[in-house]
Amino acid sequence: TTKKYIEALIKMEHLSIKINDLPDEILILILKKLYNADVLYSLTGVNKRFNTIAHNLTFASQLTLFCEFDNVISRLPDPMLDRICSQILPLIHHKIKSLKLESTSMERILLATNYPNLNELGLYGVNVEKALSLFTGRLFTSIILILNK
Repeated sequence: TTKKYIEALIKMEHLSIKINDLPDEILILILKKLYNADVLYSLTGVNKRFNTIAHNLTFASQLTLFCEFDNVISRLPDPMLDRICSQILPLIHHKIKSLKLESTSMERILLATNYPNLNELGLYGVNVEKALSLFTGRLFTSIILILNK
């Protein structure tokens, strides 16, 4: 039995599974452990399969576009925010149903594209007057505005 065990170990040593070898269902289960914005940022543009997975409603419909650590909210890093606003949001804008934003980047994100299916908007660390000034003169229907000071 020791010989069989050693043979099995040798076979396993030469066995390598790459991420592309995993079925979509397994990849989605793994990616659900990450933040949706990270999935979109990391997988969009890699290849057709990863685009399809990243743009799946699982990841594209509800986006939190800020960092939170120890109850402190901060903006996404500039390179990430740049790419999300210029490349990713225009591709998935029609799939987004919920956006959670922080004060310093909210205007840029809201103006990056239109959001025809947005029905929830969470604004964090935002001055109420500033938030209301963004929406003056615009028609928003069925939007739940969550102001969290």
